[in-house]
Amino acid sequence: MENNLLEAPKRNLPRDVFLHLFAIVTLYWSAVSVITLCWQYINYFFPDVLNYNYGFSGSMRFALASLIIIFPLFMLVSWILNKIYAKESQVRESKIRKWLIYLTLFVTALVIIGDLVFVVNTFLNGEITARFLLKALSVLIVAAVIFWYYLDDVKRPSASPFAKYIAGGCSLIILVLVVGAFFIVGSPLQARKAQFDQQRVNDLQGIQYQVVNYWQQKEMLPNTLADLNDPISGYMAPTDPETYQPYEYHVKNATTLDFQLCAIFNLSSNVNNYGKNVPVPAMYQREISQNWNHEAGRVCFDRIIDQQFYPPLMKGK
Repeated sequence: MENNLLEAPKRNLPRDVFLHLFAIVTLYWSAVSVITLCWQYINYFFPDVLNYNYGFSGSMRFALASLIIIFPLFMLVSWILNKIYAKESQVRESKIRKWLIYLTLFVTALVIIGDLVFVVNTFLNGEITARFLLKALSVLIVAAVIFWYYLDDVKRPSASPFAKYIAGGCSLIILVLVVGAFFIVGSPLQARKAQFDQQRVNDLQGIQYQVVNYWQQKEMLPNTLADLNDPISGYMAPTDPETYQPYEYHVKNATTLDFQLCAIFNLSSNVNNYGKNVPVPAMYQREISQNWNHEAGRVCFDRIIDQQFYPPLMKGK
């Protein structure tokens, strides 16, 4: 009797809790990242003209980074757990594993039901589009695959013989999504160039504000950007963030308050954040053409101060 007690394997409960929780968290994170990545693919291939200036590349990059880091961790911890199951069968039947699996089944069931209800409701409202259907389908497929796999797995005393094939198939699909995403979001170098361009636009906006303020204060345009420097307020005319060269400023007509600001850009802004041309709605075309839309290379922006909108400040009052 004593020998049997001594030989009985001891459960490592903290290890089991950690590994099972880690597996479930990385599973959820990976699933959300896959859905996010699918949605950004849909935004790319089915652009919405009502939202021409996409800001979704950041979401795609985050989903991409998550899958590169999180999904391999999920596969690793799943492999470790399967090794433990083979040696300690009681771990597979542990309550912590059962609770987490049934929690996953509950969550995915709610997601599937909610997705279907949302689709039917949208259909009844007459708002069905290809973009919407594809996004709803991506959520349905991911949730259904997780639900089906764990519903089958929780019934078995041992791992399914098809588990390796399912894991390999999912890994292959995610690999294709990840590799394809790099062709959409571009390289880190391109993202860096876009950040430099955005900083240039911010700098030119700030200079424009200072030129208008200079006119309102002194009723004349500054001759050079150095005239805008103010040691009291601490303002210094910015320089190009990449080359550290000063921006170009030209007074075209001092009487009509016509001036020009120029900068050298890396990329064109006539594309969305995915690097894809998107038609601009007519209601925005005039606004963009008169604002900070630019091509790659040296671009100048012509500005005329409207004295009715920006009258000189009344002195002595």
